[in-house]
Amino acid sequence: MEQIIAELKKIPPITRFVCVSTAGTTISVMMQLLDPKLIVYFHPWVWGKFQLWRVPSSFFLASTNINFVFEMAMLYRNLNQIETGYFLNKSADLAWQMLFIAGSIIVATRPVGSVIFLHPLLASLTYVSSALAPPGAQTSLMGLVTLPVAYFPYVMVVLDFLMVGPGRAAEAVAGLVVGHMWWWGVWGGSLGSQGVLAQYGQAPQWLRNLFGEGRRPRPPAAPRGNATGGAAAGLRAAGIEVVPPRRAANAEAEGHQWGVGNRLGS
Repeated sequence: MEQIIAELKKIPPITRFVCVSTAGTTISVMMQLLDPKLIVYFHPWVWGKFQLWRVPSSFFLASTNINFVFEMAMLYRNLNQIETGYFLNKSADLAWQMLFIAGSIIVATRPVGSVIFLHPLLASLTYVSSALAPPGAQTSLMGLVTLPVAYFPYVMVVLDFLMVGPGRAAEAVAGLVVGHMWWWGVWGGSLGSQGVLAQYGQAPQWLRNLFGEGRRPRPPAAPRGNATGGAAAGLRAAGIEVVPPRRAANAEAEGHQWGVGNRLGS
């Protein structure tokens, strides 16, 4: 048991929380220890009867058949790649942004009447994970077909349509729309730039303290008309401060008092 706990602690906090919550909720439903009617999202019951626990619990119920294994594998892979990549040592920011993503998914899936939101959340994470992947990266589809990572979210929609039906595919499309908004809002469509919502994507101080990440200065907005401003802003968002050589030299000179000097021979 101690070995299992030690291995779980090695997983980043957001990935660990979401995966453990999803596995625990779904297995409890499979074993008939938990009635799914008590945790899915019914809009009148949530806002009319104030059963607010249905909002988070509806994101933690996966398929109760063999698809559970594939969904858990994809959930872990995508979240782990995001949290150990761009959000390394910034789990509070990821948690903060996922709160808004969850709310957006609830709104985006209203037209299709969804009551369980894990699948559209998985589609959003897949979209962002694929967008953050290095250029030219490839992935394997169940070990049978190799394809560019950029195409994988759309292949996921096609497979949902063929294997489950148009309803599941519509949920995936809603998730992709939210993921696209997330990608453009925070990253501006590329890792070398900032989106219009980047400054709002940083977690408040109380949430950073909860994750033990302390105070971190907010990166300034990239200057307009500067071709390298977006790249520099992206580096600053990753915790790297870019100092031009000329500015560094000036800063070093300003930090010393050289005096007026003496003429040779005087």
